[in-house]
Amino acid sequence: MTKPPDIGAAEAAPDKLDAAVLKVAGVVVLGAVMSILDITVVTVAIPTFMTDFQSSVEVVAWTMTGYTLALASVIPLTGWAADRFGTKRLYLAALSFFIIGSVLCSMAWSIESLVAFRVIQGIGGGMLMPLGMTIMTHAAGPQRIGRVMAVLGVPMLLGPICGPILGGWLIDSFSWHWIFLINLPLGLIALVLAFVVFAPDQPKPSESFDFVGMLLASPGLALFLFGVSSIPEKGTVLAGRVLIPAIVGAILLVAFVFHALRTEHPLIDLRLFENVSLRYSVLTMSLFATAFFGAGFLLPNYLQQVRGETAFDSGLLMAPQGIGAMLTMPIAGFLVDRIGPGKIVLVGITLITAGLAGFTQLGPDTSYLLIGAALVVMGLGMGATMMPVMTAAIQTLTHAQVARGSTLMNIVNQTAASIGTATMSVVLAAQLNDHDEAKMAIAATVNPELAAQIPPSIVEQGLELAADAFSSTYWVTVVVAALTLIPAFFLPRSKPKAPVDAEAVALV
Repeated sequence: MTKPPDIGAAEAAPDKLDAAVLKVAGVVVLGAVMSILDITVVTVAIPTFMTDFQSSVEVVAWTMTGYTLALASVIPLTGWAADRFGTKRLYLAALSFFIIGSVLCSMAWSIESLVAFRVIQGIGGGMLMPLGMTIMTHAAGPQRIGRVMAVLGVPMLLGPICGPILGGWLIDSFSWHWIFLINLPLGLIALVLAFVVFAPDQPKPSESFDFVGMLLASPGLALFLFGVSSIPEKGTVLAGRVLIPAIVGAILLVAFVFHALRTEHPLIDLRLFENVSLRYSVLTMSLFATAFFGAGFLLPNYLQQVRGETAFDSGLLMAPQGIGAMLTMPIAGFLVDRIGPGKIVLVGITLITAGLAGFTQLGPDTSYLLIGAALVVMGLGMGATMMPVMTAAIQTLTHAQVARGSTLMNIVNQTAASIGTATMSVVLAAQLNDHDEAKMAIAATVNPELAAQIPPSIVEQGLELAADAFSSTYWVTVVVAALTLIPAFFLPRSKPKAPVDAEAVALV
């Protein structure tokens, strides 16, 4: 009987990423860049949407919230759908959804239609990253996942940095429609390349669909994240709009856990937690994403509210973080495949903690050189942390488990990032609410007409208090980042053995 091609692929695969794998990586990165960019590119368009659609900031914010919730809701389905329909077919379908959603967004005639079309966009965008991870892992084999994940980390770096810059340029030079229309040519190129480059799907008997799990997990995750995402707007966790959906969502998710542990083929395979490496990877990712993405919420707000920078300039000022990550990410990817992720992640988290500590000293006139240096240190740490943790989670999974494992890690990443952003916004709001002068100074910074009506001494004092609020909030991120060292200590510190795929062995 013929031996299946994926048995022993890790040993047979060349040590370096060959041309075939790099082609797959290029297509996946193109799709992931579009998906992640669209999370951040809309931020700079919010004032334009408010003016063009004559709507309030609370309503316009749904252009971001709707996309994020659709993205989060569809992620749990990705693992089952990838097994059922094949990764290539599903990737092409997700990319098509994303392109269609983008074109529809550019044609929106009201804020309600724009929000609806952003949901369609998010359905496609939510599947692109976990599917891309699965496709690249299968193409490279477990022994080269570190370098593959380093490549996939590129869009995660480019999104938060380039999103505001690209969005600002397109809106200023053309119109807001182009922040969506630009996805059409890029998406069509990605669609053609994916069809040509990706290996054909190999049909196999499908598992039964966990319909009950879908009714619990997807709405539960969406409601929980909606409640958490409403905290910045409401300013308190006690608001009904926060508590009710968050509690209902949490109850549904807890019910899903009990259901999944008693179901043979659950929507999200929680039995993967029996894998020690994945278990500690999830804990590490949860704390890391909470600290890192929470901090990512703080700095743009400091630059705009305290320093008076535009969203476009804020994006430029945050570029050093991406530069730092680009320096360490390929090195970390290479070393992970050689010595395992444990030691590398410990170094990365230490650097992130040190970089975050620098922001605890923010003042109203802190040198941009010092801010840039702290961002470089954070970037160096991020490049040695995020994708190595993903690698630690997936490296020891069998071929059949990879789709479910990448889905699980993307859910963890999305949820922790939302919790981190909400937590830091609440802590910051609590700090600012104690000082009316700080809120007045921030209002004057973003409104020149108001600034002319307030004595300069009051504005100066208020900005000092506002900067203190930001620096105090950064201490929370430092503590969470430092706690990340605990689960990271238990990550593998040696080159992993190739996992044995029981199903494939049975076919030999």
